[in-house]
This record gives sequence, C-alpha cells and structure tokens, in this order.
Amino acid sequence: MQIAQDSVALIDYTLTNDEGDVIDSSAGGEPLAYLHGHHNIIPGLEKALVGKVVGDSLKVSIEPAEGYGELNESLIEVVPKHLFSGVDQIEVGMQFHAQTGQGMQVITVTAVEGDEVTVDGNHPLAGQTLHFDVTVKEVRAASAEELEHGHVHGTGGHHH
Repeated sequence: MQIAQDSVALIDYTLTNDEGDVIDSSAGGEPLAYLHGHHNIIPGLEKALVGKVVGDSLKVSIEPAEGYGELNESLIEVVPKHLFSGVDQIEVGMQFHAQTGQGMQVITVTAVEGDEVTVDGNHPLAGQTLHFDVTVKEVRAASAEELEHGHVHGTGGHHH
C-alpha cells in the first residue's frame, strides 16, 4: 500500500539542521505514526512521502515555507519583567503560554536584560531548512474512528 490521503504511515526519522546537528529522531523509540492528509506533520514532509511504500527510504530538505514558516520578526517583542508575575527566575529558553490577538500562543524567552524580557512567538524551527532522513515502516488504511478524530490511534498514535 502506498502512502496517500487518509492512510496511516509509521516512519522512522532523523531531523537535522543545516549544520548537521540532530534536532529530533525516532531512533531508539517507536516510529512516528501520522494520518496522511490531516496536517499531522509539516506540509513539505507530507508531500515528500506521497506514494512511498514500506521499506522506502528518503532524504529530503524542507524549506521554511513548507516547514514551520519563515521567521516573523513581528512575533519577537521586548516586554517588562513584571508581566511574568509568580515566576521567581526568568531564564533564556523558558516557554510560556500567552494570550495574543491570534489566540493562545507559546512564547519562548530569548533574552533577559535587567527589567526587560525578549520573547519570541515563532516556532523554534521557524526560518530553518529542515533535513529529514526517513524510512517508511508501515502503511495501512485509517480506521473510521481515526478519520473522524483526525489522528492515529493505538501504537505510535493517540490513546483516548
């Protein structure tokens, strides 16, 4: 069976950046299970996997527009430290949920200088070209329940 709309695919993968640093990998764990065509993975990787079958391996580079988007400078802001009430020590790398004009958003602290904190609402991988090394481990038809819920259930997927 080929990977196509509404199929479930399980993949082993390693994700690296332009420098070759490993960002994420399924090595040593379960393969990633996703429901194809339901926005469960980034668009560029999903497009690259169309038509692949069990045993296929591929290396693909995904540009930011087909990954986590371009870096949006308007999502980087300097805010007063007092907005983080209840947090004793604010450190670079900390993440918080913030209510924005676009709804709830995860922000990451990128700098702390005196009473000012720089936060970034971009996805941590925004603006980066992503390099995937992927092997297809399993492909099957999705169940009616998986299609209704929009994600994979069971091994490698969601458990309700």
